[in-house]
Amino acid sequence: MITVLAVHFAVAAVAPFLFRKFGRNSFFALAAVPAGSFVWLILQHGAVYSGENLTGAAGTAGPGVSEVLPWIPELRIELAFRMDALAWVMSLLVLGVGALVLVYCARYFKDKDDYLGGFGAQLLAFAGAMFGLVTADDLLLMFIFWELTTVLSYLLIGYARTRLSARRSALQALVVTTAGGLAMLVGLIILGFNAGTYRISAILDQAPALVAGPAAGAVTAAVVLILIGAITKSALIPFHFWLPGAMAAPTPVSAYLHAAAMVKAGIYLVARLAPGFADTTFWLPVVLGLGLATMLVGGYRALRQTDIKLILAYGTVSQLGFMTMVVGLGTPDAALAGIALLLAHGLFKATLFLVVGIIDHQAGTRDIRKLSGVYRSSRALAIVAAIGAASMAGIPPLAGFVAKESVFEAFVHYASDPAAGLWGPVVLAGLVVGSILTFAYSARFMWGAFAVKSGVDATPFKPIQPAFLAAPAILSLLTIVYGLWPAPVDGWIQPYAALFVPAGEDVAAAAGHLALWHGLTPALGLTAISFALGLAMFYGRNTVARLQGLVPGWIDGDRTYQLTIGALDDVAVWITGRTQRGSLYFYLSVILTVAFVLPLTALVLANKPLPGDLYFIDPNSPLQIVVGAGIVIGALAAVRANKRFLAVLMVSVTGYGIALMFALQGAPDLALTQMLVETIILVAFVLAMRSLPAELRDRTGGRYRVVRVIIGAAFGVTMVFAAIYALGARVAAPVSLEFPQLAYEGGGGLNIVNVTLVDIRAWDTFGEISVLALAATGVASLIFVRGRGDRSPASSSVAEGTVGRRKPGAPGRGNTRDDAALAMSRRFAASSRDAWLVAGRTLAPERRSIIFEVVTRLIFHSMIVFSIYLLLAGHNLPGGGFAGGLTAGLALTIRYLAGGRFELREATPVSAGALLGIGLATAAASGVAPLLLGGQVFQSAILEFWLPVFGDVKFVTSTIFDIGVYIVVVGLALDVLRSLGAEIDEHFEEHPAEPSEDQEAGDVPAETTAKGKA
Repeated sequence: MITVLAVHFAVAAVAPFLFRKFGRNSFFALAAVPAGSFVWLILQHGAVYSGENLTGAAGTAGPGVSEVLPWIPELRIELAFRMDALAWVMSLLVLGVGALVLVYCARYFKDKDDYLGGFGAQLLAFAGAMFGLVTADDLLLMFIFWELTTVLSYLLIGYARTRLSARRSALQALVVTTAGGLAMLVGLIILGFNAGTYRISAILDQAPALVAGPAAGAVTAAVVLILIGAITKSALIPFHFWLPGAMAAPTPVSAYLHAAAMVKAGIYLVARLAPGFADTTFWLPVVLGLGLATMLVGGYRALRQTDIKLILAYGTVSQLGFMTMVVGLGTPDAALAGIALLLAHGLFKATLFLVVGIIDHQAGTRDIRKLSGVYRSSRALAIVAAIGAASMAGIPPLAGFVAKESVFEAFVHYASDPAAGLWGPVVLAGLVVGSILTFAYSARFMWGAFAVKSGVDATPFKPIQPAFLAAPAILSLLTIVYGLWPAPVDGWIQPYAALFVPAGEDVAAAAGHLALWHGLTPALGLTAISFALGLAMFYGRNTVARLQGLVPGWIDGDRTYQLTIGALDDVAVWITGRTQRGSLYFYLSVILTVAFVLPLTALVLANKPLPGDLYFIDPNSPLQIVVGAGIVIGALAAVRANKRFLAVLMVSVTGYGIALMFALQGAPDLALTQMLVETIILVAFVLAMRSLPAELRDRTGGRYRVVRVIIGAAFGVTMVFAAIYALGARVAAPVSLEFPQLAYEGGGGLNIVNVTLVDIRAWDTFGEISVLALAATGVASLIFVRGRGDRSPASSSVAEGTVGRRKPGAPGRGNTRDDAALAMSRRFAASSRDAWLVAGRTLAPERRSIIFEVVTRLIFHSMIVFSIYLLLAGHNLPGGGFAGGLTAGLALTIRYLAGGRFELREATPVSAGALLGIGLATAAASGVAPLLLGGQVFQSAILEFWLPVFGDVKFVTSTIFDIGVYIVVVGLALDVLRSLGAEIDEHFEEHPAEPSEDQEAGDVPAETTAKGKA
């Protein structure tokens, strides 16, 4: 199962490249993936139905095959998959129909159609996600696949991204199904928490105890929340409106997602939980009530449509309500009938949607008012469609008839059960009415698509290629085979139906069997009634249309959705207008007020005394008084500063003071990192401030100054006491006490901080470096219009005067101002030979500092070597990838300040984006590699070996992760220098500021002077 998933997603990843080379024929290659998986699935029949369990099986909820791959055991998260009878039948539908739809796409689309590569990749990935959903044996893993299908369906529905209707429909489907998915997630967590496990098979085994136990209320609430997710995904009332809107998608998407796969996810979830939770309080009211209402509303709306695709869409809504009722009834015969109907529906509805796609493709319209005589143009297509429509209507001897007879039989038994009360007859009568509507809209579909209509010209219809018709023809053939020979399907479903049979009872007697002929039964009589009345409704369609026209137009789910979204937008605009006022002081006041009022209220209500062992100054380090005073003075000076540079410098004083505090407390690693971070931030601020006025002219005073002082002081004091109370409230031993032993024995290092970052908390650190990469990208995107500035002119040709100049007709960023500046630079060049530091040939004399250049020549290489030393020594001594990367970044900063933007390009020919990507990839690879070797994600290994010269070497594999951190930090520093440094330099050179009144005509512009000083 894991291999099938991996192949689906791997081929989906390379699909765009296939389409570039082979065009639409690449769909055949993609179809081979689910087709091959379908063959594999058939070969698994014996193992699944014999009860064989592979290593890792945890549940005993019926026979099945399990595969488990541990992921995060401490959080009980694992990649657990289980193939039982229900999952096997669902996989048949997902993989089989998926392969046929992909084959169909090869002739539905044209090579000139846009985005085919992305579409094919998304459709194949969707097939993999659905397979993962139906085989997942872990609640959280199932939810991941559930949401993956939601995202992929959003992309597939919005394939025609230039059409507003497609984008709107895709967003609507995403909003509705995601909202239901979030509610379902809460229910899944509640259920897993109360069960003590997230394994679905294990939860079903203990379901009777959960339903009747002390946590019965929580379990019932969890089940209701899970059902909300199911009814949104399967488009039940009141969320039914998104499915017809999703018909804006290409027809293959409708055939697969909205007939055979995605909308079946909710049905599958109901079927999966029914054996254990069908007896909970609200199960039957939700399942039967909403299912019946959906069946009737969907059938009613189908009769109003003039688009044959919308007829099928509303018919699908109706059938989804029908299936939900059956699989959720919770009896053995209903379970058998429900899965039989699910299979039959997948076959006939996928057939009909593919037929609609052919009609639209060949005739150019789907409007029944324009279609006429299509049967005469393509009899083969009409026969295929007739088989599908007849099966949908429940006409023998097709799959739909066999399944519907079993459904009627199950509900006849339910209606005669005294325990059902009034529900039984009402639901049975509703099913008959729904079946009448189904027959009527099935006939309407065939008439609208193929009949000759008086007064309508014959529809021009192009010949159909056999390969185009193959997929629906195969599905219609399977519909016939299923109807004539239902025994195999019966055998596939019986093990699932057996889950509803009490111990000791005969399964065959309780669940019955699928058969084409059961004799003269009440179910057959109900079928005959639905045929007769359905046919009458079709022939009286004009009268039915007039009656439907009397219904007010405001009774519409989509209209309700739009009004709801509009109201939310209005509320959001109202709230935003009163909270987002454009005032930084207002924002900070709100944030800080909330941040101190809530903790202060909690402290006052707690009314607990202060810890007794408080001291304000560490007696072992009295120097803290001096450092603390310096921090306070720096903070006050930053507040009072009237120049930006001075304010930033004072903020840095507080940062350096905190670094000194760390050092005094015996934390040299933290002190080193804090000092380096403070330095690189100071440089970034100074570079950015060159584009801002020197003075803080918008400083505010007046009546609100006292309020701001009170808020600031109150926040600081509250945080101090909150920290004191938190430290004094500890009742258990700190987890950090175990870190020294964990770091040395498990992480193989003496530096607890670094081992924690790259081993014990590797996931956390990986998230942090991902944020660093995003931050760097954000900084670059604010400065650069296109790219990252990685194509700055090289400095090797400065002496020849070509820097910044581009050849005629060649792309580039050079201009005549660059040429003039470089012409002046050449006159002052110290040497015509290439030098290590080329400042003499790229900077004007007034910007050069000989002392700075000499110092840079002396320390640059030493700093790079020292950064590598910090990286490699960090596992046992102060340092690590973060500190080493910051040191290398400072080395690049010094070189840039000494030589300017050309020198920065000379020093770093590698793209900043490439460095960020390489760093993240290196860190990710160090986490995935142990998984491939049978270990856990980010598990480290300690390797001890001997090397000549070096002797005995102890290498810990988490160092590779640290190397990734190092590269990411260097990439961040380079991105900041190129964004806030080189790019702003070039902007000043291209757009020099006008001299101010106090500057003489020959003075250098203020920006240039400031830049030279910086």
